[in-house]
Amino acid sequence: MTDPVALARALIACASVTPADAGAQDVLHAALAPLGFSIEKLRFGETENLFARIGTGAPHFCFAGHTDVVPPGDGWRHGPYEAMLDDGVLYGRGACDMKGAIAAFVAASAAVLADGMPRGSISLLITGDEEGPATDGTVRVLEWMEAHGHVPDMCLVGEPTNPAAIGEMIKVGRRGSLSARVTVHGVQGHAAYPQRADNPVHRLVAALAELTAAPLDQGSGAFEPSGLQVTSIDVGNKASNVIPAAASAALNIRFNDLHSGAALERLLHAVFARHADRFELVVTVGGEPFLTQPGPFTDILARAVEAVTGMVPRLDTGGGTSDARFIARYCPVAEFGLVGASMHKADECVPVADLRLLTAVYEHVLRAVMA
Repeated sequence: MTDPVALARALIACASVTPADAGAQDVLHAALAPLGFSIEKLRFGETENLFARIGTGAPHFCFAGHTDVVPPGDGWRHGPYEAMLDDGVLYGRGACDMKGAIAAFVAASAAVLADGMPRGSISLLITGDEEGPATDGTVRVLEWMEAHGHVPDMCLVGEPTNPAAIGEMIKVGRRGSLSARVTVHGVQGHAAYPQRADNPVHRLVAALAELTAAPLDQGSGAFEPSGLQVTSIDVGNKASNVIPAAASAALNIRFNDLHSGAALERLLHAVFARHADRFELVVTVGGEPFLTQPGPFTDILARAVEAVTGMVPRLDTGGGTSDARFIARYCPVAEFGLVGASMHKADECVPVADLRLLTAVYEHVLRAVMA
């Protein structure tokens, strides 16, 4: 089970659709225990989490990832949990996002430990709540780690960061994410007598038009421009001759370091207040933007990628959110994993060659950190 392909297949065979664990972390426990890791099973709410560490000294290097996966959906040539090998490619839900990377964590650690215990310590922070609400997973484990003296000096998250080939991209930051839902209230009435009503749809549309009329910014030094997307407009009105009493909309903002979640909430409130006397605004900030500045950790990672793959990786901050946003509060964090082209799709897969390549990168990183 220290072979990345065998371990990835065993993990994929567990139908761990979030928040279910389906035995995935038991598989991981069974692979780590013989290597000498001390393992803690940490259950918060419905979420199964695992923290494993070997060694007690510095530097403390942490791998972070998740065993939960999204539902499989339809259209698979091979069963999503069969972990089928076909012509050098491993198929299954979680193959690249991110059970394959977790298998590479273990295989790389095993290779390093086979030469004896290095200086420092290695740990794994594994959650079952990354694809879900992300409330009882990495956030809670990090709190536990801090309380028990396990805060790492650096952390590598195994999310699939590469667009087309292993070695292209390291994620060193992410934009923040804000979701909002607004309900504008008016006065219901007959469409032929608008003077006797107050149309909330008109007010809502006007506010949304103001919000989308111009970009929030042009980007910052390390981040692409912030983006606001209206994702839903709901009225529920089945009568074409009735002005409704209320209209709602949902929107999402991915924002760079020129903004904060609180500042954007104030902006939204001000815009809707200009167009509606009565409205309700509910905002959820999924994460603030973060950036790991270039330094010794990112240098080690970039050199390892180049040494193994021959490619000079680009340091990037694009894409959606990941649990790295929580880890950034505690230590420098970067993300490097498999090619993400098939993640969340039917026939999610990883070439066996890529899985072994990723393992080699992780091993190279560990040896450099522990040297």
